[in-house]
Amino acid sequence: MSNFTLLSASQFASAKQPPNVVIIFTDDQGYADVGCFGSEGFETPNLDKMAAEGRKFTSFYVSQAVCGASRASLLTGCYSNRIGMLGAPSHRSTHGINQDEVLISELCKQKNYATALYGKWHLGHHEPFLPLQNGFDDYYGLPYSNDMWPFHPTSKAFPDLPMFEGNKIVNPKVTPEDQVHLTTSYMERALKFIDENHEDPFFLYVAHSMPHVPLFVSEKFKNKSEQGQYGDVIMEIDWSVGQILERLKQHGIDENTLVIFTSDNGPWMSYGNHAGSAKPLREGKGTAWEGGVRVPCIMRWPGKIPAGTTCNELAATIDLFPTIAKLINGKLPAHAIDGKDIWPLMSGEKGATTPHEYYCYYWGNELQCIRSGDWKLHFPHRYRSLTGEPGNDGLPNGYSQEKTGLALYNLSDDIGEKNDVKEQHPEVVAKLKEYANAARKELGDSRLKIKGTGYRAPGRLNNQ
Repeated sequence: MSNFTLLSASQFASAKQPPNVVIIFTDDQGYADVGCFGSEGFETPNLDKMAAEGRKFTSFYVSQAVCGASRASLLTGCYSNRIGMLGAPSHRSTHGINQDEVLISELCKQKNYATALYGKWHLGHHEPFLPLQNGFDDYYGLPYSNDMWPFHPTSKAFPDLPMFEGNKIVNPKVTPEDQVHLTTSYMERALKFIDENHEDPFFLYVAHSMPHVPLFVSEKFKNKSEQGQYGDVIMEIDWSVGQILERLKQHGIDENTLVIFTSDNGPWMSYGNHAGSAKPLREGKGTAWEGGVRVPCIMRWPGKIPAGTTCNELAATIDLFPTIAKLINGKLPAHAIDGKDIWPLMSGEKGATTPHEYYCYYWGNELQCIRSGDWKLHFPHRYRSLTGEPGNDGLPNGYSQEKTGLALYNLSDDIGEKNDVKEQHPEVVAKLKEYANAARKELGDSRLKIKGTGYRAPGRLNNQ
């Protein structure tokens, strides 16, 4: 920490060249699926080194525990239900990201950044919604989840899965053999982009399709972990992160590049040994419990983010948009966003606390929980839970529908959400209900049939 100098975001923006930004976003990687977050059965030396050279965030959230909604929030700084981007859009979807929304890519284009996405998009597969129409100069990847294809482990109803390059389909029929090379191919594209743009500011978004099932891994990492194929997949992702960090160093831009690593939601627990772990959190993907929406996060920027430190304050993917805007001196959109500037947390400012008075946990358009400080209040809702034996070797099993009533948890001493303390703290329950009413007025709540005043519709194909 002796080399660390605390500078304001405005000082970075006024520098000769604004910082490069790299976001690495994995798919269904659980809270405990990184070495420094407690992984078992496999190692992640590059991510652990990234944490040793940067800052680990232990209370970092996505907006909803499902692929498409999570990605929409990351790129727009909005709760996904505010902008009508819910669930996981498929080949049948006729909606996508609205052209009136502003993405991080478009924010960076204000400052003449080179921009690229390599990996999974999931904000609409029709041309008006694709990355090149939303601020990206280059795109190579899949339009939606890699299980939405004829090789789905439980459903054969999907059509062939296409691979896009720009606006064109370059491979109309992605095969299992193609999937084996997916993680490495995304990384290779990322390295080429860095090589071609290292003299100018750039925004690079690497959105891995793994470790979403079905799992595929290259020969160089096959059978390398004690955990099995899931561990092999994570080890390849870890290696790819190391390659990107090394390339930044080779070009001498390491100290002018903010790198963020995180996941889109928690593990798909019904897949057993082909799923990750959210320990010590409760539940996983598809729920508003901590295991669904709290994800591992590491941020690194030598000389700007203090090395070897940990932030336990609440922060979220929606906060990246306004924070990057400040760092590059970009202009925020005129419409409302939900994220807050978290540079004081990222930079290790003494005494910095979360800028969120409260944080909302939505599933679809239903407000299921709300958090303020260490307190989290669940409203009565149904959720899926792994109550039976999980699946094995790529086949799912074990989910049942459960229901929770009103319940209050103190996440500082009960991270696993086991002890309901609402009877002991009625004043906390009352305050969180007040926050919830304010959130519902703005964002809505389908369970209570409230349409939020701040709702914005997604883009629609041919006015459908």
